[in-house]
Amino acid sequence: MPRLPEIPEEFADPDTVFEAFADYCAELGISLYPAQEEAVLAILTGDNTIVATPTGSGKSMVALAALFAGISTGRRSFYTAPIKALVSEKFFALTDALGPERVGMVTGDSAVNPDAPIICATAEILANQALREGGLLDVGMVVMDEFHYFADPQRGWAWQVPLLSMPQAQFVLMSATLGDVSRITEDLEELTGRPTTEVTSVDRPVPLEFAYSEEPLHEQLAALVRKDRAPVYVVSFAQAQAIELASSITSANLTTREEREAIAAAIAGFRFGKGFGAVLKRLLNHGVGVHHAGMLPKYRRLVEQLAGAGLLKVISGTDTLGVGINVPIRTVLFTALTKFDGRRVRRLQVREFQQIAGRAGRAGYDSVGYVVVQAPEHVIENKKALAKAGDDPKKRRKVSKKQPPTGFVSWSEKTFEHLTGSRPEELTSRMRITHSTVINLLSRPGAGVHTVRAFIDSTHESEAAKLDMYLRALHIGRALLTAGVIERIEESDGAVRYRPKTDLGPHFALNQPLSPFVLAALELFDPESESYARDLLSIVEAATPVQFAVLKGQLDRIKRDELGALKAEGVEYEERMAVLDELSYPQPNAEILEEAFAAYASGAPWVREIGLEPKSVVGDMLDQAMNFSQFVAYYGLARVEGGLLRYLTDVYRTLVQTIPIEAMNSELEQIVAWLGDLIARVDSSLIEEWEALRNPQDDDEESLLPPVDTRLSADRRRFTALIRNTMFHRVLLAERADYSRLGELDGDSGWGERAWENAIEEFYEEYGELGIDADARSSAFISIEPGTDYWSVRQVLDDPRGDRDWAIRARVDVAASDESEEVVVEILGVGPMNAR
Repeated sequence: MPRLPEIPEEFADPDTVFEAFADYCAELGISLYPAQEEAVLAILTGDNTIVATPTGSGKSMVALAALFAGISTGRRSFYTAPIKALVSEKFFALTDALGPERVGMVTGDSAVNPDAPIICATAEILANQALREGGLLDVGMVVMDEFHYFADPQRGWAWQVPLLSMPQAQFVLMSATLGDVSRITEDLEELTGRPTTEVTSVDRPVPLEFAYSEEPLHEQLAALVRKDRAPVYVVSFAQAQAIELASSITSANLTTREEREAIAAAIAGFRFGKGFGAVLKRLLNHGVGVHHAGMLPKYRRLVEQLAGAGLLKVISGTDTLGVGINVPIRTVLFTALTKFDGRRVRRLQVREFQQIAGRAGRAGYDSVGYVVVQAPEHVIENKKALAKAGDDPKKRRKVSKKQPPTGFVSWSEKTFEHLTGSRPEELTSRMRITHSTVINLLSRPGAGVHTVRAFIDSTHESEAAKLDMYLRALHIGRALLTAGVIERIEESDGAVRYRPKTDLGPHFALNQPLSPFVLAALELFDPESESYARDLLSIVEAATPVQFAVLKGQLDRIKRDELGALKAEGVEYEERMAVLDELSYPQPNAEILEEAFAAYASGAPWVREIGLEPKSVVGDMLDQAMNFSQFVAYYGLARVEGGLLRYLTDVYRTLVQTIPIEAMNSELEQIVAWLGDLIARVDSSLIEEWEALRNPQDDDEESLLPPVDTRLSADRRRFTALIRNTMFHRVLLAERADYSRLGELDGDSGWGERAWENAIEEFYEEYGELGIDADARSSAFISIEPGTDYWSVRQVLDDPRGDRDWAIRARVDVAASDESEEVVVEILGVGPMNAR
């Protein structure tokens, strides 16, 4: 693939840069559309540029031209997007076009080549840097994709902050659904002193055809595939519904045998994990993909790659593909025109509908894109029932019409016509003031109260909203001063200013909404206590939001285990139900934390709307010595494993950024290191892909760069720790007599449920009790002997007499562990150590 050249800065005038870019496009066989050329020329002459053109009109090429112009003129550049999937897609596309050494990525979860002259990042990354450094930030070109997120209630602040704080930058703002941006244009010109060019166009290179369908969904899908209108993106607005729909589609046999063979060949080398990985593999083999935010990033990217290769007939997902991800979709099919927005079910806004619909039909792939909207299910069923009754009036009167579900928010063909024919709503400001905002603003050189006030004055909010922000900033400032996060400085001339303290650690930040509470709650627990590290972990977990499905999975498992025990004891039904009603998922230190939170909220009343949620997910993984896949399998969380990974990442980030250095002890440091490694091991696909791009390995060419050893066994210390956890996990299962789970883990090595039960029950007959305390976890109870192909392991069982003569003997398959990125254990025996 051709790459854009490196132009020496002294020769990088607009004509030279445009000519080089035009030559690159010609090599790709691309001719710029008039709107693209207008935008590129405006950028090269130094204008801020707002690109409001339909999806599929080539905004990606405009972004590439802007970043190429930035790097050619010696300016550091940022490309920002709302979701990590789009950031990573753009990262790889820019790496192809410009070379891996010139492109980096920072998302908050991970950083790849972060010192590169072009950085792909989530919008919040740039916003926080802009708050801290403002006009001093070394960024000269900013390309903000999906700029309609400016109006997003939760995240819109991140799209506004750079426009208020970076007069040194040239901005390129892009979206297919902007509406009126005259206010933004005026403010941008005033901030930067640059003219602002608006490039608008209603012409799509690939026109759309819209249809309202009252045919059953599966019949409609079969018809679309038959008419060569695949790939079809079927949009649901709930993850569970997307997966359920995908599973039901497989029975329609939409692919030929040859197509299924091509898919099998394409995914042959891909590592699918257990749980959802197995589900996804089965769906893909039928030509059906799934795409939603609850999936692990590596699975979403695989679906995108297969769709890009034309191997998938149908992708069932949420609106995640509506956020600019470049996947060739011929038809978008909406299963509904309503969505749950976190508070209520409502009809889609014009912007939301048109943003998703715009994914249909891609230039270079299609001549027409198709958008189909399904009528409500009960309407379709009623129409089908009437059609079955024919023209006989008596039969038609006898048809029992299906009613919509309780609370159903309806839509109709009239709703459909409004969404297709209306202009997107005007962007409204969504600025907010948080603890992180105040700290970042006070981090600027010479900053003080006036800095915060000036920032609020510059926002696009109403005067009433600005007054609310002043008051919130005042409350936040007082809380930060009391917590010792900022300090009061009296200058020699009598002036007073406030600045963050410098001894909080290099990564310190308060980026979670309840991070200030975490900081304030540290004093609740005694640093000399044996439970101190876990107590601090309980604060962080309580303050970090998680999908309820994770907690429900924990609770369901706890209830299931307890129900089995109660039945075994012969407890009556009503008493069993009463006991189950009292159970909850783990909530360490709940009473202490909730009381402290109530006191904290009296001085910061807005935190009540966020709420505290004591829980133990990371703590539970530690207690049970589980890795990620074991935790997912144990609690049945395959559908939300992507959400679980995000939660673990949020906890890790808060531990690193919010807990001051002086509050850390060695045990907490070990927990942080373990959690960071676990997260990296769950999905390392991004780093692996970048390494492959940075270091392409031809069969006949030796790499000039040192090899990167990503094998699980490469780090002996880490591999040993993982083996210890893996073995003690079996001890924990044995202690609770969970022979079914042990059988699932070790059935392949001949140790099924019955074999485990026989061995452990024999141990209980002799000793009556199996220890699982801290001593039982210690190195005194396990011996590990490394080898080339296999490592030998003996996990001693802790008996109450201290005989220590029973053990689990096993060997670890090194190659299999490296392949699966999990410790692969083969059980050799369980019993007295003198038995063979």
